[in-house]
Amino acid sequence: MKAVILAGGYGTRMSETTGQIPKPMVEIGGKPILWHIMKIYSHYGISDFIVCCGYKQYVIKEYFANYFRHNCDICVDLANNTLEVLRKHTEDWRVTMVDTGLDTLTGGRVQRIKEYVGNEPFLLTYGDGVADIDIKATIEAHKQSGKILTMTTYQPSGKLGVVEADSKGIVTAFREKPQNGGVWVNAGFFVCEPQLFNYLGGDHEMLEREPMQRLLEHQQIHAYQHTGFWKPMDTLRDCQELNRLWENGTAPWKIWNN
Repeated sequence: MKAVILAGGYGTRMSETTGQIPKPMVEIGGKPILWHIMKIYSHYGISDFIVCCGYKQYVIKEYFANYFRHNCDICVDLANNTLEVLRKHTEDWRVTMVDTGLDTLTGGRVQRIKEYVGNEPFLLTYGDGVADIDIKATIEAHKQSGKILTMTTYQPSGKLGVVEADSKGIVTAFREKPQNGGVWVNAGFFVCEPQLFNYLGGDHEMLEREPMQRLLEHQQIHAYQHTGFWKPMDTLRDCQELNRLWENGTAPWKIWNN
């Protein structure tokens, strides 16, 4: 089964870093978050990736085209103009990087990689979020559902306390908000049947809007509830938080051994 990763957006909310590189290449612990996402999948035996590129795609392509140079010890003999890889540390990944357009929306990006997926189920996620998710369990839940699309959902913790006051403005209670009002949000990590392509409508559509509405009308979306760790990297603060977790050795999404 292939894993498709959406990695073509501008990442405007992280303009401090995305002015130079695409958001999926922003680093956590010295590695792009894209690499972390791929490590999550590969832990479950998924090693065939399709990366939907767009904004500054050459950065992603250069990274994987020169993966040895980025991740292995090398010796450059300047006199003889040779390069020797000394200690190899690489992955058994096959990475297909596809130019899905600069301004294409998420639905269009998925539609553009149809020929690389083929007529088989595939996995799909965003290139800016990590989780300690059980990919194998999502696949099994999807198979049992019989639906075209399985979406991983997550209930984020509330960041603000709840204040209760009487009619005179006197605070009567204050409590931490344990969950975000009982709302489950889209956390990505989809499992898709190839019939999904029949519901896509071109470059101008976001996957999360018109295509999903069409799927909803046909009752073809199944929710897989993830209750562990999930964190999207939407802002610089999110990036800093993820880096702190990694540096402290407490990154919940690091489910792999090496």
